[in-house]
Parts: sequence; C-alpha cells; structure tokens
Amino acid sequence: MHDSTIQQDVLDELEFEPSIDAANIGVAVENGIVTLSGHVGSYAEKAAAEAAARRVRGVRAIAEEIEVRYPERKKHADDEIAARAVKIISWDTALPDAAIGVTVQRGCVTLTGEVPWHFQRVAAENAVRKLGGVLAIANHLTIRPTASAADVRERIENALRRNAEIEASGIRADVAGGNVTLRGDVHSWNERRAAERAAWSVPGVTMVDNRIAVS
Repeated sequence: MHDSTIQQDVLDELEFEPSIDAANIGVAVENGIVTLSGHVGSYAEKAAAEAAARRVRGVRAIAEEIEVRYPERKKHADDEIAARAVKIISWDTALPDAAIGVTVQRGCVTLTGEVPWHFQRVAAENAVRKLGGVLAIANHLTIRPTASAADVRERIENALRRNAEIEASGIRADVAGGNVTLRGDVHSWNERRAAERAAWSVPGVTMVDNRIAVS
C-alpha cells in the first residue's frame, strides 16, 4: 500500500472519529510509519488520535508527537489533578484498594505500585486519562507474577488459537519467567495488537515484548 494512500486513510479516520478535533493534527507517512503532529485540547483526545491511526490498514508503526494544549481557564494545579486521580482510581471496583500510588508534576501523572493483572494496569491509566489538566501519563505499575513459564506459554498459545482476529500459525511466543516475547508476521496492525492483548490476558504475564512484524 502506498504511503499517500495510508496518509489519506489516516486523515479520514481522524475526521471520522467523533471524539477528535482533527483540525490541528498533521499526518506524515514514510514506509508505513505514521507520524502524528500538531496539538489537541486534552490527553484523552491525544490517545484517541493514536488509536484511530492504528486502526488504518497498512500502518506499521506510529510516531506520536501531538502536544496537549489546555486553554488557560481549564488548566489545573498538580495537587488538584493528584487528588482527582486518587479518587477516580478508588471508585473503580476493578482496582485493588491502596495498591496504586499517584504523583503529579507539571501535569504529568506517574502511576506506581503492583497489581495482579494487566487489565488493572490499563484500567488505572484509562481512568486517569479522562481527567482535565493531564498532559502525559507514565504508567510504572508492575504485575505480580503468579505462574510458571511453561504454563504461561501454553495458555498464550491456546489464547492465540481461539482468537478469530489472529492467524496464530505465524506467531511464536517465547517465555522467560513472566516475560513474553512475541515473534512472527501478521497482515495488519490490528492483528498485531490482538496478539499482544491475547498474551497480556494470561495470568502470570508481567511483560510483553511485541516483535511481530506487519507484512
């Protein structure tokens, strides 16, 4: 697929996504690698723009350079952002109480602590992403290992086979402790992401290094 076609498709997808004001977002493509630039009005909008670009066929990777620019009247002090982040995390019944630490510096939120599941790591970041005043998120939450490497590998292979989005025969999972490395070739970025989600869904996985190539 030509870069010019991918570029137009990404622009169209950004315009199509109702949660994004695409007027100030630039798109450049080289060898299937998409660079997003410009500025948006919130961190949630920035994340939505990246997700929209990932949905486009032919996208091999994304370099995300979008800046978050809050209007002056919507800016928040760090202590206010931190208080709201702690509250919204505590309201989420999927997250363990008092397991997640929050620090904020100049609008950048850092999450620390240990949780049993990857989905909880993602849920904490997604909750904070919605808050006004957030410019960036550093998710340093770790996952508590709970299973043997052999068990993890078997569960990942079974999960890949069950997933209708994935051609599992082209993917290999190497496991060392709770660390998983995915290798192989797939036909789309969404298939690559689906394989990574399948690996993360297995209990005992603490890190996924996705080296799957999109061909």
